[in-house]
Amino acid sequence: MLDHVIKGATVVDGTGAPAYIADVGIRDGRIAVIGREVTEESQSAEVARGLVLAPGFVDPHTHYDAQLFWDPYATPSLNHGVTTVAAGNCGFTLAPLNPARPEDADYTRRMMSKVEGMSLVALEEGAPWSWRTFGEYLDALEGRIAVNAGFMVGHCALRRHVMGPDAVGGQPSAEQLGEIVRLLHDAMDAGAWGFSTTQSSSHSDGDGKPVASRHAGPNELLAMARAVGEHEGTQIEAIVAGCLDQFSDAEIELFVEMSAAAGRPLNWNVLTIDSAVPERVPRQLLASEQARKAGGRVVALTMPILTPMNMSLGTFCALNLIPGWGPVLALPVPERIARLREPDVQAELLRHATAKEAGVFRRLTNFARYVIGDTYSAANRGLSGRVVEDIARERGQEPFACLVEICAADDLRTVLWPMPTDNDPASWTLRAETWQHEDVLLGGSDAGAHLDRMCGAPYTTRFLGDCLRGRKLVGLEQAVKMLTDDPARLFGLRERGRVAEGFHADLVLFDPQRIDAGPATLVHDLPGDSPRLDSRAIGVRAVWVNGVEAIRDDVVTGAVPGRVLRSGRDTRTVATR
Repeated sequence: MLDHVIKGATVVDGTGAPAYIADVGIRDGRIAVIGREVTEESQSAEVARGLVLAPGFVDPHTHYDAQLFWDPYATPSLNHGVTTVAAGNCGFTLAPLNPARPEDADYTRRMMSKVEGMSLVALEEGAPWSWRTFGEYLDALEGRIAVNAGFMVGHCALRRHVMGPDAVGGQPSAEQLGEIVRLLHDAMDAGAWGFSTTQSSSHSDGDGKPVASRHAGPNELLAMARAVGEHEGTQIEAIVAGCLDQFSDAEIELFVEMSAAAGRPLNWNVLTIDSAVPERVPRQLLASEQARKAGGRVVALTMPILTPMNMSLGTFCALNLIPGWGPVLALPVPERIARLREPDVQAELLRHATAKEAGVFRRLTNFARYVIGDTYSAANRGLSGRVVEDIARERGQEPFACLVEICAADDLRTVLWPMPTDNDPASWTLRAETWQHEDVLLGGSDAGAHLDRMCGAPYTTRFLGDCLRGRKLVGLEQAVKMLTDDPARLFGLRERGRVAEGFHADLVLFDPQRIDAGPATLVHDLPGDSPRLDSRAIGVRAVWVNGVEAIRDDVVTGAVPGRVLRSGRDTRTVATR
């Protein structure tokens, strides 16, 4: 007997093949039968005529490492059809923790709060912090999550475990490096998908110091890469400063050498595509071209939507990362307001905002096009939803000066929504061309991080809606492949990413006439009543994970059928040569 049958659905199987009408039967967590008319008896069934049945989406870059403890549904990703998430990215994981230094857990929480924008209260109250090894961390999640989740092990945690506070600023001795590599082996033996690291200048810990992995030299990184190559079904994920704009020659060489040394794919996040900077794409993809010649593979992640992202002059946000802005925005609020009001300071900040050194953040610095979000003072009543340029014109001010005055009236609490400059037809044409590259993969949501500042999780439904009813840059079958089979193949997922008999029944059923994502809204549902941005899924009828219904009409069912996906057992090796 089948567990469930979905009748008359339009099946888009993930391979890119043309859609077809079929019944799909599920049994024991797998797709048992696909046919024009399935007559075998089933415990339940539903009619899905006019609806699309696709494989569950695979998000290749998330930070759900902590959130899964208080939100096993990985919302809102699961709502938007994501059934498998890759976490442990950018060198940041919650394990291993050295039992000889209990204070390392506090250091890790403060680092994650600063570098990934997670609520410190949620980190403190929402996770048990009961593990020591990476394997114990994975075990703590086993059997209690609604999505499938795989985890890299982070370089910062490995370094901290062995070197303690010296991990920041120090170099490991030969003995210490051997211990770091041994810990990496232990993590992969327990099921870590591989190794993640960061050398990005934007990554600082809770004390404002460069995170531990930023102090690692090429020899250390290559030693880690070689260790990855000794385990089945593993990968590398790495971030360098050039990910934010354009790689240096040394960064390209590092990526190529790491991937070739491991004989495994290396992915990085995120390729920003902007017609105003046409030289960026070929420069960034040069790493991929050189890697293939050297026996490696370097894959760029890129988002197929413009991710809703807000700013504030009162709290840490992307503007802090523009060279020259950080020192001003780090001042105490009264002093910050005074400095921001000075014409000379405004002129200097604007100069930095348009300089080449601002990198991808230049796309966020057309302050005239900012939209005012939530406000908190009587002086700003009625400004929410209005564009700064219009307000500035009414007041006879320059746009940035006007924005500063609006924020100052709210003691810098004003929520600001930038309208990025790369939403032009030429940029979308360039995106569609870039997506066809063999080493470009859709993803990079950062879901689970930067919770009150950005909402990338709904990229799947928003992209499909755009493909079906908007710009139509990609056909439905190809769009689904890009969200399912392509990432599944990169990570070597076993029997996932396609609607095929024998595959795990990770499925999403949606209405092609409605599929979309609602606007990002601020909700307070984290431990400690902390805020985050959320977005409704529109047109998603149901989501199954391992054959069990986890979402029905944008509401979680309460089931937790997800699995911790472990390297080797659940992933096969994707060799580069």
